[in-house]
Amino acid sequence: MKKIFMSRGASKIVNVCVGVKPNETVLIVTEYSKMSIAEAIAAEVYRIGGEPIITVIKPREIDSQEPPLCISEAMKSCDAFISVVGKSITHTHAVKDAIKNGARGVVLTQFSEEMLMKGGIEADFRAIAPLCKEMAKRIANSKEVELTTDNGSSLRFSSLNRRGNALYCMVEKGEFSTVPTIEANVSPVEGTASGVIVADGSIPYLGIGVLEEPVTFKVEEGMITSIKGERQADILKKDLEERKDPNVYNIAEMGVGLNPCCKFVGFMLEDEGVYGSVHIGIGTSITLGGNVKAACHYDLIMKDATIVADGELLMEKGKVQFNI
Repeated sequence: MKKIFMSRGASKIVNVCVGVKPNETVLIVTEYSKMSIAEAIAAEVYRIGGEPIITVIKPREIDSQEPPLCISEAMKSCDAFISVVGKSITHTHAVKDAIKNGARGVVLTQFSEEMLMKGGIEADFRAIAPLCKEMAKRIANSKEVELTTDNGSSLRFSSLNRRGNALYCMVEKGEFSTVPTIEANVSPVEGTASGVIVADGSIPYLGIGVLEEPVTFKVEEGMITSIKGERQADILKKDLEERKDPNVYNIAEMGVGLNPCCKFVGFMLEDEGVYGSVHIGIGTSITLGGNVKAACHYDLIMKDATIVADGELLMEKGKVQFNI
């Protein structure tokens, strides 16, 4: 019975998000625990005349770990790829190289069967796309971007000569997007971020999820220098220390959530899309326009953010302030 209710979301991913055409080869990268989702998507690819290929990989040990080389090569040679995994392979050379080679792809990290039936997947991606593109344009190439929240966040950075990325769940050749989060993001210039981040929404990794209490991060010269909080903060702090990689503290991204159907549930691609939220990505930035490859990429999510770019108020307490 559940497969029936999953079919609508699978159809949306195949036909709206990826835009699969007859005779196209679609590589579905998955794990055994996500097989029901991969099969629902493959069935829709087959129904419309495409050629679905399901490849099952061993779950990655950590987020941002590269998939096996043979999978990376397959991603480069297919028309489209769909990643349905628990541990993210989004911020990897495999994705970057596949996109550079002309493939188009979507990533469904931490996706559940329920997410294929309700929540962010129900949003009108086409209708929201213009807003997402405009936000990406306005946060890009700015001398100074300022992020604040009533909960104590106050972060400044430069995005000069950095592109804005509009991820609105629909892709063309040489593009990738997350689903169902709708977000505009930019990668700060390395070394320019400074201030304080107070995450009060979610850190959807390592089993942390929706935050019980705020986690505070001090940032100097583009790097996190301290992490303060309670139990959930300690989980993240310990994990980052164990990486033995200074780049995991890099301020890699500022992303603006724009999906009105997303809610904080503890899963990455739902939480990051919550309308009016902002997440600061740390670690790897190579898929976003930055230059850093780290041992991981995690997102620190804040509610009801205010954003000013080169003096222009773009969002105030979680509400977009410009018209399309």
